[in-house]
Amino acid sequence: MTREVRSDRDGDDRGYRKGPVLLRRGKIPRETTDARLLAPEQDFEWLHQDPWRVMRIQAEFVEGFGALADLGPAIAVFGSARIQPDDAEYALAEDVGRRLVEAGYAVVTGGGPGVMEAANKGAVEADGVSVGLGIELPFEQGMNEWVDLGVNFRYFFARKTMFLKYSQGFVVLPGGFGTMDELFEALTLVQTQKVSSFPIVLLGSDYWGGLIEWLQTSMLDRGTISEHDLDLLPVVDTAEEAVDAVLQGMAQLVREAEAQAAAAEDAGGAPE
Repeated sequence: MTREVRSDRDGDDRGYRKGPVLLRRGKIPRETTDARLLAPEQDFEWLHQDPWRVMRIQAEFVEGFGALADLGPAIAVFGSARIQPDDAEYALAEDVGRRLVEAGYAVVTGGGPGVMEAANKGAVEADGVSVGLGIELPFEQGMNEWVDLGVNFRYFFARKTMFLKYSQGFVVLPGGFGTMDELFEALTLVQTQKVSSFPIVLLGSDYWGGLIEWLQTSMLDRGTISEHDLDLLPVVDTAEEAVDAVLQGMAQLVREAEAQAAAAEDAGGAPE
């Protein structure tokens, strides 16, 4: 129960304590939280206030962590929701999903149509684990029929956390603003070492070639990124190359981690 202490007068310097919050003078409410809770008649405006949103945000994290805790090794596949089943990218994403399962990984997507549906379909048809992390949107897409484990989110940042926490790598097919958002969010976190580095592979040189050229001729030439940063974005053209690249990237990271651990152990055991 929230502990609330009100002074004898509104102007008292001791003020009014509402949990960790201190209120004084005109900020002091006329009734306590308990009184409002027990009031028989009240509106539902409180459901839309920021403190209640914090609880909903917390619930999204708790439910997401609980649903995905036992997922095991997984790779996230991103791409446009507007890709149609007869488009070449749909078949490509389906092949990626199948190959990832055959390599021993679950497939995680945004749960929607297009590339996401195709990757989930490929995972299911290969008898693998197919995961969808959906998002509440004004134009409701719904979870595609190939998702076996689905979690819906209200907040993009909670959803992004799940992608980054439970995926060991990203395969990114042609997509729009949402795909770009996920891509550059991950790149930023890897570049700044906010998360453990993991491989990000772009699939489709015809689509991504212009972006890579712009990164080289604009950002790199102006010094806003380093040459090493471009190494974070390999570009391939087949599903086989994409899966191989992400697996090789993970293997390289494991080797680097083992080498660092061995160096740290040697340093710790060396005589002073």
